Amino acid sequence: MQKDNSSGTPAPARLRHRRRSNEVIPEDGKANGSHLLVNDHNKYRSMLIRAYSSIWMIGGFAFVVYMGHLYIMAMVVVIQIFMARELFNLLRKAHEDKRLPGFRLLNWHFFFTAMLFVYGRLLSQRLVNTITTDRFLYQLVSSLFKYHMAICYFLYIAGFMWFILTLKKKMYKYQFGQYAWTHMILIVVFTQSSFTVASIFEGIFWFLLPATLIVINDIAAYFFGFFFGRTPLIKLSPKKTWEGFIGASVTTIISAFMLANVMGRFPWLTCPRKDLSSGWLHCDPGPLFKPQHFTLPGWVSQWFPWKEVSILPVQWHALCLGLFASIIAPFGGFFASGFKRAFKIKDFGDSIPGHGGITDRMDCQMVMAVFAYIYQQSFVVQQNLSVDTILNQIMMSLTFKEQQDLYIKLGEILQERLVGRS
Repeated sequence: MQKDNSSGTPAPARLRHRRRSNEVIPEDGKANGSHLLVNDHNKYRSMLIRAYSSIWMIGGFAFVVYMGHLYIMAMVVVIQIFMARELFNLLRKAHEDKRLPGFRLLNWHFFFTAMLFVYGRLLSQRLVNTITTDRFLYQLVSSLFKYHMAICYFLYIAGFMWFILTLKKKMYKYQFGQYAWTHMILIVVFTQSSFTVASIFEGIFWFLLPATLIVINDIAAYFFGFFFGRTPLIKLSPKKTWEGFIGASVTTIISAFMLANVMGRFPWLTCPRKDLSSGWLHCDPGPLFKPQHFTLPGWVSQWFPWKEVSILPVQWHALCLGLFASIIAPFGGFFASGFKRAFKIKDFGDSIPGHGGITDRMDCQMVMAVFAYIYQQSFVVQQNLSVDTILNQIMMSLTFKEQQDLYIKLGEILQERLVGRS
């Protein structure tokens, strides 16, 4: 006799569990190479999107470099703002922000205060050199730069007081976390940018070559890994392969040596900029950028049409930059990969199709920019004071009365030396 299921308590519905697809790859599997680009079914579509975006970026970058120092610096500022926006949003919680009106504005207050401080110190002397012909502007700007540090400090204190006054009960942890995160962003973004801008004004060569080497390394690593990648390189970034890393390293080092020879022959790229004008530069290139000719052995001319080669001394320095760009700088990318894994995000943003956000493209550039400037100042630039440097410091730091006293005192010293020699 069958039970009547239409009456009484209904039997609980049986839950049918779907089997998990075997296509889901565990994290360990990714690390072991099962999710490399060589096995990615959508790799060609991804490559086309990435290549299209790269062409636009490289074209825009080349145009900005052609326009000169000020435009490159403006590009750096724009990149900074986009990076800060992406990083500010990383720990942002919409529910908490609704309860804190104006709290986002505080982040940007600290950002632009830091920008005023960094760029004020970097560009003060160059701005003074630009307006030396106008006495009123010269005195006004000199006075502003004299109190520049105090202005920035009081702006920061105003933001600090603003933060304290906006603290709300049950929101302390979130607010102090955002305060600490904001300061970390400022340190990361402005440390990198200050070295980048300083390199630009030392000569576009010292900005363009390192930045180009990072781009070459990134593209070469992608294509070598795309076509030959089999062996995973590091667990933090499962799609990185040893084949891509080694192929990119060789390509980058060779490119560094060759590109330095090409870029080093243009005074517009090698001359330092002492002011904020935008005209073309012409200067004595210095011994680093004067070609040296080497005669090749006889057996070389039997196989190749060259009897001698022309090498710029800066090419040997370029090899060091290439070595760093290919071996050390990629660890900036590995750090960013680990950072994104910690926050369970794929990219920092989506402003560049196929690449992610601006921060995703700047991870290695940040490491490289700092190294390039430190290397140039430590091993390339001769650390000696020039007459122009001392005169600029006198004009910047001393009042007109103090300059007159210095002139009289210097005349007395020189007169005593002349008398002593006679």
